[in-house]
Amino acid sequence: MNKRQIKVSPSILAARFDRLGEEVRAVDAAGADYIHLDVMDGHFVPNISFGPSVIKSLRSCSDKIFDVHLMIAPVDPFIGAFADAGANIITAHVEAGPHTHRTIQAIKHAGCKAGLALNPGTPAEAIEPLIDDLDLVLVMTVNPGFGGQSFIESVLRKVTRVREMIDRSGRDIDLEVDGGINPSTAARCVAAGANVLVAGTAIFGGDPSHYAAEIDALRG
Repeated sequence: MNKRQIKVSPSILAARFDRLGEEVRAVDAAGADYIHLDVMDGHFVPNISFGPSVIKSLRSCSDKIFDVHLMIAPVDPFIGAFADAGANIITAHVEAGPHTHRTIQAIKHAGCKAGLALNPGTPAEAIEPLIDDLDLVLVMTVNPGFGGQSFIESVLRKVTRVREMIDRSGRDIDLEVDGGINPSTAARCVAAGANVLVAGTAIFGGDPSHYAAEIDALRG
C-alpha cells in the first residue's frame, strides 16, 4: 500500500479532556482522516470514558469522519443515540452480544457505516459470516479498555487473515488496527494488510504543533 492509502484515526481517549474541542480541531488541521472515539461502559471493559453527549458536543469541531468504537454491552439500545450524536462509523464488538447480525443491521438502519471489532483472543473467522455486511473490521492489537498498552505481536497474523478475507469478498472494507500503534508497529500492521491506524499516545500528549508530524510518521 502506498502512503496515500493509509488512513490515520487519532483516538481522543489520549487527548487532554479539559480541551477536547481544541484537540479535535488540532488533529483535524494536522491531517487526520478519521476521529476515533472510544466509548467504554465499565462493564464490557474495565473503564468508563464518555457517551453520546460528548460526541455530539464535538461534532461541530470537525467535519472529518467520526469513527465511534463502542466497547459496551448491550450495544443495540444505544446505537440510535450515537448515530444522532454524529457518528459516521459505528463499530461494535463480536463479543458484546449474541446477535451480531442484528447489531450490524441496526447500525446501518441508523444511517451509519457498520464496523465489527475483534478482541485479541477472538479468531478472525468470527467475522466471516458477516463480511458482506461490513464497512470496517477493527482488529484490536491490545485488550480493550485502557490506552497506552503494549502492542501484541501475535495479532499480526490475524490482521493478515482478515485482509485475505476482505480481499476475497471483493468489497471496499477498511481494516483498522487499534492498540499500541506507533511508527514501528504501524509499519508492521500496514505490511500485514491494515489500512486504518488508530493511535492515541503516539499523537497526543505533546504540543499540538507536532500533531501533523506524528500523523505523517504513522503513515510511514
